[in-house]
Amino acid sequence: MNARPVILVTGADLASQALALLGDYEVVFAGKTPQLADVVALARRHNPVGIIVRYSGVNAEVMDAAPALRVISKHGSGTDTIDKAAAAERGIAVTAAVGANAAAVAEQAMALLLACAKSVVQLNQRMHDGHWDKATHKSLELSGRTVGLVGLGAIGLRFSKMADAVGMRVIGFDPFAKNLPACVTAVDLDTIWREADAISLHCPLTPENKGLINEQTLARCKPGVIVVNTARGGLIDEPALLAAVQSGQVGMAGLDSFCIEPMTVPHVFHHQPGFVLSPHIGGVTSDAYVNMGVAATRNTLDVLRTVVSATH
Repeated sequence: MNARPVILVTGADLASQALALLGDYEVVFAGKTPQLADVVALARRHNPVGIIVRYSGVNAEVMDAAPALRVISKHGSGTDTIDKAAAAERGIAVTAAVGANAAAVAEQAMALLLACAKSVVQLNQRMHDGHWDKATHKSLELSGRTVGLVGLGAIGLRFSKMADAVGMRVIGFDPFAKNLPACVTAVDLDTIWREADAISLHCPLTPENKGLINEQTLARCKPGVIVVNTARGGLIDEPALLAAVQSGQVGMAGLDSFCIEPMTVPHVFHHQPGFVLSPHIGGVTSDAYVNMGVAATRNTLDVLRTVVSATH
């Protein structure tokens, strides 16, 4: 048996600042790309009191393999890979490092929006191929255009300030948002589809909003709309988005998340003009790595301390 209780990390590492907080625990790493079966096996072997979720997910089988488990802590803001209903049934707390990567993800969303509006990727390739397209290329000016945000949490609000700073009109939909800044006008989804020149997704994935961007909603958008997604791939019906880009209904799509990750190879978006793609790295910066690690660790310890207090 382990002398110290175990914290299982579903990844290969954790920021040193986070590890420093876990001196009373043995930390077990699951490796770079753990599958659910690996996590189950490690849970069975080490019976952790806490799991810090970086990659893969945590389902009921993992929970049942670790009777001592008291907390599942997401190293990030999205908890859709954790079976929260199963956790609730077993009295296991689920926490998230909300806001810890907000700046990083918002910057990635803005980078993708700018890349789409300014044809950054395509022009770079043309330049490297020896072309000078000044006489034939016209990019899109964002100032004066309307951006519609779906989700006005920490990331969406951070993005809204950047969009406002470049002169965009910012409209947003979020049924849970309160005390919005002056730069954001709260609207319904119908208004976003009708008025937005660009749409950026910043909401969690739920059963209700799966496939939110689909053939019907895209058809209601302005022709040439830009779609940016740094949230969850499941928010978008991928074949419908491909068809909309190919028809010109969507001018460009900047995507950092996909329905299946890692992205399947081949994928319908591969080698398609009109797509700027990145491998779900919006929240992966050196600063966010530390912020998320420390936040996830503190969340874990807070729950465990509460459990200990309750048993004494």
